[in-house]
Amino acid sequence: MATVKIVLRKNYQKKDGTFPIALRITKDRKSKFLFTGEYILEKDWDQTKGLAKKSHPNSSRLNNMLLKKITEAHDMALEIESSEKKQSVATITKKIVGEDKYDFFKVSEVFLANLLKRKKFNQQYNQEKRLEIFKTYLGRKELSFTDLDVTLLKRFEAYLLYERKVAPRTAINYLMLIRTIYNFARKEYHVDDRNYPFGKGKIQIKFPESEKIGLNKEEVQLLETADNLTKAQLHAVYVWLTSFYFAGVRVADVIKLKWSDFKDNRLYYRMGKNRKLVSLVVPDKTKEILKYFEAQKRGKDDLVFPFLKGTNLKDDKRVATRVKTVTRNLNRRLQIVGEKLGIEKKLSMHIARHSFGNISGDKIPIQMLQKLYRHSSITTTVNYQSNFMHKETDDALEKVVNF
Repeated sequence: MATVKIVLRKNYQKKDGTFPIALRITKDRKSKFLFTGEYILEKDWDQTKGLAKKSHPNSSRLNNMLLKKITEAHDMALEIESSEKKQSVATITKKIVGEDKYDFFKVSEVFLANLLKRKKFNQQYNQEKRLEIFKTYLGRKELSFTDLDVTLLKRFEAYLLYERKVAPRTAINYLMLIRTIYNFARKEYHVDDRNYPFGKGKIQIKFPESEKIGLNKEEVQLLETADNLTKAQLHAVYVWLTSFYFAGVRVADVIKLKWSDFKDNRLYYRMGKNRKLVSLVVPDKTKEILKYFEAQKRGKDDLVFPFLKGTNLKDDKRVATRVKTVTRNLNRRLQIVGEKLGIEKKLSMHIARHSFGNISGDKIPIQMLQKLYRHSSITTTVNYQSNFMHKETDDALEKVVNF
């Protein structure tokens, strides 16, 4: 016998602190959840009754709607079980939902709330902006999954490429987001697979080859010996060089380095992207940079670089926002330095990683590069480093044309 109950889904919390209200359908100790599209603060929810408290400004209206939903779902579950045999909770849930009851943007709200819960603040911010652009293109705030078809997606892709003039890789990011939310809806909401617009013969996501160009040895040496820089520009160069000297450590990790991360002439830190523990020897060139900032050191737990000082490091969201601003400012200053030094390539924090790959080329065994890059798979390292390994193809070209 299937049971239906109204519950608050605490797994997903919106930015305003509210949680989604859902119908929980349980059979044979397995549960599925159907979201009602309503959200409420935890303090306004009566967990025992499964209804809104009187403290909620619209408790009567909300409770009437919830009671109606649970009655309809319970009646339908009884009807399904009495007419057919061996119905699983997934089948019952799917039949209760019916065709096309869920809205893409309603599901996306839960998806974004889940990113916030996992403290993926930058990702949540970027994905929310992309969804706003998708809404603007549609000219409406509702979209059924039935309407989300191949034709619509191809038109949206064309709009991104030819009207907004985004890069092909950026357009792919939009399609990936839509696919991710659709897959989330298939799992959590049991959206019918028959309308799924991705896959063979439909929308296939293929990543265009991206151009990865790093500085060469001479250009890095220009940065190392640069003079007549402002203090802000010098600090930007020092952060860039620190990233480069540690095989392209990501900027968010560099500016969060503490003096306590350095022990016995080694750097020990946990990567922000995948939480891996990393240990690297401190090159002599890095020691000179550390010596420059050591005068500002207040204690072993103090930050090496000054950019996040005064920021509550326990406030993950605030730190993520601050890191984004700092990175943008560093990139602006690096561009000015690049122009001063006559470096024609685009100079940014991320280019430090590409520069390490460019200079290492095919001089270092791929297994060692995998360790230096902190890649989980050697395939990732091979694909990444292939952008910078040119000797064999260059030699082959020279043999043919030099006659």
